[in-house]
Amino acid sequence: MKVLSSLKSAKSRHRDCQVVKRKGRVYVICKTEPRFKAVQGKKKKR
Repeated sequence: MKVLSSLKSAKSRHRDCQVVKRKGRVYVICKTEPRFKAVQGKKKKR
């Protein structure tokens, strides 16, 4: 999974790519092309 500073380009890589927010992070998931997976944002320390 690639860590990217900007997910704007990651969204348009493939037509099946979806942007999902989970636990304070933004993920790009693509079931047909798993190499396009990406994540943005760090988990906050308490």
